[in-house]
Amino acid sequence: MRVQTEDVRERLLEKANGLPHVPGVYIMRDKNHRVIYVGKSRKLKSRVSQYFQNGEKNVKTARMVSAVHDFDYYLCDNEMEALSLENTLIKQYTPKYNIRLKDAKSYPYIKLSEGEYPRPVFTRKRGNDKAKYFGPFSGAATAHSLIELLSKTLRLPTCSRVFPRDIGRGRPCINYQIGRCSGVCTGNVSPEEYAESIRYASQILGGRVREVQKDLEAQMYAYAEEERYEAAARCRDTVAALEKIGQRQKVVADPDTEQDAIAFYSDDVCSCVSVFYIRAGVLQDKAEFLYGADSILEAEDMTAFLCEHYKMREYIPSEILLAYAPEEGEREMLEAYLSARASRRVNVKTPERGQKHTLCMLVEKNAADHAKQYRANSERQEETLVRLASKLSLEVYPERIEAYDISNLGQEHLTAGMIVYEGGRFNKSDYRSFRIKSVEGTDDYASMREALSRRLEHLDDDEGSFSKMPDLILLDGGRGHVSSVREVLAERGLDIPVFGMVKDDYHKTRALCTDCEEISIAREQDIFTMVYRIQEEVHRFTVSKMENAKRKTVKHSTLTKIPGIGDAKAKALLSAFGGLAGVRTASYEALSTVRGISSRDAEAIREYFDRKKTGKEGDAV
Repeated sequence: MRVQTEDVRERLLEKANGLPHVPGVYIMRDKNHRVIYVGKSRKLKSRVSQYFQNGEKNVKTARMVSAVHDFDYYLCDNEMEALSLENTLIKQYTPKYNIRLKDAKSYPYIKLSEGEYPRPVFTRKRGNDKAKYFGPFSGAATAHSLIELLSKTLRLPTCSRVFPRDIGRGRPCINYQIGRCSGVCTGNVSPEEYAESIRYASQILGGRVREVQKDLEAQMYAYAEEERYEAAARCRDTVAALEKIGQRQKVVADPDTEQDAIAFYSDDVCSCVSVFYIRAGVLQDKAEFLYGADSILEAEDMTAFLCEHYKMREYIPSEILLAYAPEEGEREMLEAYLSARASRRVNVKTPERGQKHTLCMLVEKNAADHAKQYRANSERQEETLVRLASKLSLEVYPERIEAYDISNLGQEHLTAGMIVYEGGRFNKSDYRSFRIKSVEGTDDYASMREALSRRLEHLDDDEGSFSKMPDLILLDGGRGHVSSVREVLAERGLDIPVFGMVKDDYHKTRALCTDCEEISIAREQDIFTMVYRIQEEVHRFTVSKMENAKRKTVKHSTLTKIPGIGDAKAKALLSAFGGLAGVRTASYEALSTVRGISSRDAEAIREYFDRKKTGKEGDAV
C-alpha cells in the first residue's frame, strides 16, 4: 500500500475541516485527478474529515485514502438530493473503490402473453398491457431455465407457429412426436384445455406449485376411474415433474408474503451482497453480487447500491428486510426513495426477532458463504497467475490479461475479438470486437496489427476500460502474430509482454510462444487449464461476433433482393416467421397476414423462393 505523505494528509484534513455540517456528496481523486471514490453524508464535514484523521481504518478504506490527492464536494439541500447525486456520479465516473452493478440491462421477466393461446416468454420490459408478468429474476439463465421447465412439464408449444392461425397447417413437429408438446397445431387441443395449462403455469410462476400438484392428482384419480389411462399417466408424469420444481422453491413465509431480504458481508479480501426474493411465501429467486479487494462495502454504501439495484427492477415489494442496521437517517431515506419509485408505501425494516430475523440471518450466511468461495477461488487463481508470471519471466503480476483472435468467412466479415481476463476472472463487460477495415483478403497478421492499433489508441483516454494498460497480451496464433503485434507496440513506445497461444494438430492448446521460442505449459496443469480457457473463450467470442455480422448481411441481402421488399418489410417478415427459414416455407396466405406485406409482396416472395427451388441456388441463406 502506498503511504500518503504527512503534508498531503494535513492539507486534506484542513480542507475537510472547512466543510459545513450539511448534506452533500464528496468525490475523492488521485494524483492523476481520476475519481476513485464517491460518497455522501448528511454531515459533510464530519464524514470527510474522518478519512484524514489518525485512527484505525479497515484495509480497504485505508488503501483508498492512501491514494487520495484531492477531493471535490457538492452541497445539497437534503439527504435525498445527496443520495440521487451520489448514484449519478458513481454511474458517471465508475470509481475504482465504489461497489456498483456491472450489468446495466433491465432485469428479466417471464411474460404470459395475451390472446387465446398465450405462452411463457422471456422479456426485459414490463409493458403496460393485459399480459401477466412474473419476476423479475436475478439473471437470464434463471428465467430461460424456468420457461424450458414449464414448457416441458405442461407440454406447451415452443415452436414459431402462431395460434389459432396455424392450427391444421403443416405436420406436427418432433416435440409432439416425443410427447413434449400437446400438439395445439393438430387441432386436438381445445382452447379450454390450453387455458387450463396456462392457469397451471401462472400458479407455478406465482409459487403455488403444491396447489397445482393437488389439482392434478385429483384429475389423475378421476381419469383412472373413467379408465382414461393415458390421460391419467400424463397427470402422473406432470405431478412428478412438478415435484422437481417444488424442490427449488423453499417455503420461508406465509403464502401471501412478498418481500426481499438483503444482507452483506465484507472482509479485507472481498465483499458480497446477497438478496433473497420472496414471492407468495416461497424463495422464488436469489442473487449474489461479489466484489474484490478494492471495492469498499460498508452499511453506508448499501443505500446507494440498493437504490441503483431497485432502479433497474420494475417491481419493488411492499417490505424490504435488512440484516444490518443502517446508519442514522439511512433507513428513512431508503424507504422514501423506494416508496416514490413504487408509487406506494414500502417498509424497510431490520427485524430483531422471529421468523423475519431468522430469514435475515440465512441471507447473511449466504453472503458469507459466497464470499468464502470467492476468496478460495481468488487465492487459487492468484497462485496460478504468480506461477504464470514466473514461467514467462514477467516483471509484474498479470492482473489484466487481454487476449485476441481473428475470424473470417472467406474474405468477408473479417473480425477481431478481444476478451479480458482480470483478477482471475473473465470481465465480459470489457470485451470488444473490431470489424477489420483496412485489410484486403485474409491476412491475419495485418488484421491483428489493425485491431491492436485501434485498441491501443485508447490508452490515453481519461475514463473507461480501454484506458487500462494490459499487463499481458495473449494472441490466438503463433510467432508471426507475436512479431506483428510487437511491431505495433514498438511504434508506440510500449513495453507490454506478448505471447502466442499455440495449438497442436488437433486444434488444442499446446504451448505459449514468443517470436522466437516456444514455452511448454503441458506439465503445468493449472496454467494449462487457465490458458486453454482463455483461448477457447476468445475464439468463441470472436466467432460469435463474425457469425452475427454474417447473419445480418445474409438476411438483408436475400430478402431485399425481392422486388418491393425493403429493410422494414424484411425485418417484419423475419420477426413474424422466426427467421429466414420460416419466410422461405410460408404460404401466400400466411405471408399476406404480416403487417405491411401486400398481396403483391406476398406473390413476389413466393415466386422468388419457388424459383430458387427449381432454378440455381445463387444466394447463400
